[in-house]
Amino acid sequence: MADLDTTDVEQVIILGSGVAGLTAAVYTARGNLRPLVIEGGEPGGQLSLTSTVENFPGFPDGIGGLDLIQAIRRQAERFGARYRGGEVTRVDLGVRPFLVELDGSEELRAHSLIIATGARARLLGLEGEDEILGRGLSTCATCDGAFFKGRTVAVVGGGDSAMEDAIYLTRFARQVHVVHRRDRLRASKIMQDRAFQKESIAFHWNRVVESYLRTPDGRLRGLALKGPDGTREELEVDGVFLAIGHIPNTDMLRGQLPADADGYLTPRGVLTDIPGVFVAGDVADRRYQQAATAAGTGCAAAMEAEDYLEAAGLVETAAGAASAR
Repeated sequence: MADLDTTDVEQVIILGSGVAGLTAAVYTARGNLRPLVIEGGEPGGQLSLTSTVENFPGFPDGIGGLDLIQAIRRQAERFGARYRGGEVTRVDLGVRPFLVELDGSEELRAHSLIIATGARARLLGLEGEDEILGRGLSTCATCDGAFFKGRTVAVVGGGDSAMEDAIYLTRFARQVHVVHRRDRLRASKIMQDRAFQKESIAFHWNRVVESYLRTPDGRLRGLALKGPDGTREELEVDGVFLAIGHIPNTDMLRGQLPADADGYLTPRGVLTDIPGVFVAGDVADRRYQQAATAAGTGCAAAMEAEDYLEAAGLVETAAGAASAR
């Protein structure tokens, strides 16, 4: 490949536009680095799909997830952050400047990268699942709950996300069934208490989803459940919402950075073994997965990127660094 004109090389590219990526954008933009944020296939990340965020500092009455994302986005844009739509299909960390391939065709180059690609909803992996997504099956209660007003739905899962979805769906659905493979929830006590107080939520313990039931025209009409003793039952519902965890979006990085068995990156804090490459947010956080912790790592990754670029002589000045801190 011919030598690149240095004017074609970004100082920092941020992969991902969730709270971690956007916080990194705020800090790098204030550091006068004019970051380029690649928004990805789900702009705003998982937080943009959350109806109400009650535990982000500074919002005693809560704030809509999308509202919070948009506010951080505007804040970063105000200081010079730029945004590009599209998905990252390949990253090459073995060349410098680093290569980022967008939508399978366009190539971008950067002196530093902040990887904040987050995670996507996990599916059950059952036959015909892809065919009924959007036809009665959903991974986003806040996106699709209103379509089931006065109807019966099921939520699969037992963690905080599942309880949040179940509680949210009671605004619309006549009955909400929670299907959980264990005999107790994994959700926090406050979320359990809220769910147990809802009369319209019914719990189905020690049940796994064996298959989806479908109408003759292919729409979802229910779930086939299996109990620990092998007994089977059918649960007739109009809609099913999956809340069984997430898969880190690291496919484009496979083999280039250390990761655990599930694909979550395993950096040292926000630092990787490759100088100039930093990690933030849920792509490396399988435990907390909170907006506040994601924002914190986004801040740290941005500050490390700024220090790296300055030490490497890749920026003329660190103007704005003091004020950004």
